[in-house]
Amino acid sequence: MQLTFLGSTSNNGGSPTLFDTDGDTYVVQGWKVLDADTLAPFNLPEHETVIEVPKALLRFAPPAVS
Repeated sequence: MQLTFLGSTSNNGGSPTLFDTDGDTYVVQGWKVLDADTLAPFNLPEHETVIEVPKALLRFAPPAVS
């Protein structure tokens, strides 16, 4: 997978950061949600997780193409 940096609201190169891929997806670097009560409604399979990012990070996402 080829990643292209889109933007970050971090001052040190860490989380949160948004990347485009060479497919039809984005990769988001953020804070892993560990709180069981927050995770409960998701019913996540073992290979998935939920991350948290600030709304300000999404300004780097290009408009969706339909």
